[in-house]
Amino acid sequence: MPTSTAARNANGTEEGETSSRSIAAVERAMDVLLLFGRSAQPDFGVTEIATELGLTKAAVHRILTALRSRDLITVDPSTRRYALGHAAVALGRAYLARTDLRAMAAPELRRLGEQTGETATLSLRRGNTRLYVDQVVPEQELRMEVVLGVPYPLHAGSSSKAFLAFLDEAELEDYLSHGPLERVTERTITDVAKLRREVASIRRKGYAMSLGERQPGASSLAAPVFDHDGHVVAVVSVAGPTVRFKADQPENVAALLEATARISEQLGYLARA
Repeated sequence: MPTSTAARNANGTEEGETSSRSIAAVERAMDVLLLFGRSAQPDFGVTEIATELGLTKAAVHRILTALRSRDLITVDPSTRRYALGHAAVALGRAYLARTDLRAMAAPELRRLGEQTGETATLSLRRGNTRLYVDQVVPEQELRMEVVLGVPYPLHAGSSSKAFLAFLDEAELEDYLSHGPLERVTERTITDVAKLRREVASIRRKGYAMSLGERQPGASSLAAPVFDHDGHVVAVVSVAGPTVRFKADQPENVAALLEATARISEQLGYLARA
């Protein structure tokens, strides 16, 4: 017997409502996972999650039970506090393994170049050296342009010093004790005591500056990019002719730090207050 129009409409409405409820449940589960992912707090209680997301504790319990069944969330049986499980960590690692830093940083280099009107660069570390791997050059007659792929020592220039300053203490001491520091230009810091003071200053400020320390006539400003473990994986810099570019201007510092913060955030880094 043919199904009536009313029955068909009723079935369609019920299926639509069921689908909407299912989507809402998935969205709430994602909200819980994202809460763990974006917070510096390592674990949460049910009440904290419910308050943060505006959910009932019963709803949070159901979500956590479902996530635990897939090892996305784990619970400490003694404290009844919840943390990310190994399946969630595996997802994060899979994402990071497929991450192309150059592609990720490219939009930020373009934006930084537009904001400052100068050359924006990306550098990676290779042992006791670092090298430029990308750059965005302004359309100006007088401009800075770097050579990609050439290694530079970790004490010469702002990008190098930004790497050096965030080495752990053992690596830093190893670098400084290897013998005389190479003088790349007459302004390169080669005095170990002075370099230690410079490193301490960079750590406090979160960025490094250079006035002709790697290339005569060039001013530059550089800051590190951190990964999810807080390790420096790259350095972004902005550089220009000393006669025009003032590295210490607050707007230039702000633009650089905002750019590196956005890249670091994409890598899972949570800045500590």
